[in-house]
Amino acid sequence: MNLEIGERVNLIVGQISPLGFTVLINQELEGLLYKNELYQKIEEGQRLVGYVKKIRDDGKVDVTLNPVGFKSAVVKSEIKILQALKNNEGFIALHDKSSPEDIKYTLEMSKKAFKKAIGGLYKQKLITIEKDGIRLVNV
Repeated sequence: MNLEIGERVNLIVGQISPLGFTVLINQELEGLLYKNELYQKIEEGQRLVGYVKKIRDDGKVDVTLNPVGFKSAVVKSEIKILQALKNNEGFIALHDKSSPEDIKYTLEMSKKAFKKAIGGLYKQKLITIEKDGIRLVNV
C-alpha cells in the first residue's frame, strides 16, 4: 500500500497499547494513533477518518485525527471555536491562561491549537479577547 504524509485514510480502532491505539488503515495496514494526541474519546471498533502523520523506517505508520499541516489544522480549530461561540451566546470562558485540561474538555483540542486559532480569529477581527474569555464580534 502506498501512503503519503498527510493523506486522508479510513481507520478502524483496535486495541489500546501503552502508546495509544492500534488502528487498521484502509482495512489493509496497521498503524498507531498516539493517546497524547487524542482530544476526544475513542473506543475499540470505532470507525474514524484520520491522516497519515509519519511513515517510519520500519514501515509502521503513525496516524492522527487532525489534518497534517499548519493551515488546515488551524482553520479546523477556528471553525470549531466559532461554532462553540455561536452555541454559547457569543462567549466562552476560555483564554490563553486557561488550563490545557479545560480547553481539551471544552473544545476537544490542545491548548497550542486553541492559542493559534484564537490568534487567527483575533487578527481577522472575528473575536475579542477579554480577561475572562473570548467573545464573538457582532458582524
